[in-house]
Amino acid sequence: MEFSEKMQYYAALTEPMLRVQLDQFEAPSVLYDSMAYSLFAGGKRLRPMLCLAACEMCGGMPADALKAACALEMIHTYSLIHDDLPAMDDDDLRRGKPSNHKVFGEGNAILAGDGLLSLAMHLAAQTANAKVMQAITRGAMDMVSGQSMDLNSKCDAETLFKMHEKKTGALILASVLAGAHTAGVGAKEVAALTDFSMQYGLLFQITDDILDVTGTQEEMGKSIGKDSRDEKVTFVSVYGLDAAREQAKHAADAALKALDEFEGDSTFFRALIETTLDRKH
Repeated sequence: MEFSEKMQYYAALTEPMLRVQLDQFEAPSVLYDSMAYSLFAGGKRLRPMLCLAACEMCGGMPADALKAACALEMIHTYSLIHDDLPAMDDDDLRRGKPSNHKVFGEGNAILAGDGLLSLAMHLAAQTANAKVMQAITRGAMDMVSGQSMDLNSKCDAETLFKMHEKKTGALILASVLAGAHTAGVGAKEVAALTDFSMQYGLLFQITDDILDVTGTQEEMGKSIGKDSRDEKVTFVSVYGLDAAREQAKHAADAALKALDEFEGDSTFFRALIETTLDRKH
């Protein structure tokens, strides 16, 4: 399959399973509706895609990693709901729609995030694979640590990398490792995929910072220029736009180099790197 066809294939596996798992969650209607509102609001489904693609690249069947993939998307979605809250980033727009708390209220938005996280942990346990469970739970914990650093620390050029290694990179790493462990990879493959994931996570965050300056609200589906207005430290504010683009290219090259150490067919991941480097949303 071509890269775009592969993306559609992974999405076609993920979407119905997300609905099946959410429908099995016994919840009051407002809780179900608020969880579903954000979970099915669109988005790239990047983390499930990474999980399923890693499983397939390591010789497994993508369907075997579906529960892990859905758990990762639920964790990501919960983090977005909470990130948009007034006590956090105070953002009214997400994926081109009003943020969860603007529709359901702050209390219900908090509970929607709690519900998605709880359901994600339930799914992770159902994988019955200790390494998969460890990857998912560690990724979730590290992501929260990164969010805390973002909220409470005075960030500079040095801590910027450390913060995003956790805030963005941790769940990307968890996604790749969960898929790889589903397929039963060895230590050498785990090391190569860890290096790839950390560099790809950095690439994704730098391009996100760039698009906050160069993108449009219609393309991004969220508020643009907010980082600058809030005086947040980003790769663009620290290095400037041109140098940030150079940092993104460096991260992309490092991610590609990490894949050289992997013996499996990494065609999809290589195309993903190039697509992310050139992304417009």
